[in-house]
Amino acid sequence: MAGARFSSFDYEIFGKVQGVFFRKHTQKTAKSLRLVGWVRNTDKRTVEGVAQGAESDVQKMKKWLQTEGSPKSRIDRAVFKNEKTISTLQFEDFLIRR
Repeated sequence: MAGARFSSFDYEIFGKVQGVFFRKHTQKTAKSLRLVGWVRNTDKRTVEGVAQGAESDVQKMKKWLQTEGSPKSRIDRAVFKNEKTISTLQFEDFLIRR
């Protein structure tokens, strides 16, 4: 995909997002949107990660992270940082990091 442009963003999700399969659902949703990146739990009881892909799919992922999450989660706040356009994807898959 020469000359392709992708979107990238970092995220941190606050609320009841650990112990509710949030990472698994985040990975499943990202893969269904053809995104790459990663997700992990933090010591602050939040979930953080990076997502990259086509702009329209990235926007869908951001909305999902802000409003939906996993079925038993409660999202209090979603923080997005380092939003940028990139020319190449920096990951090959969407992984759950430990």
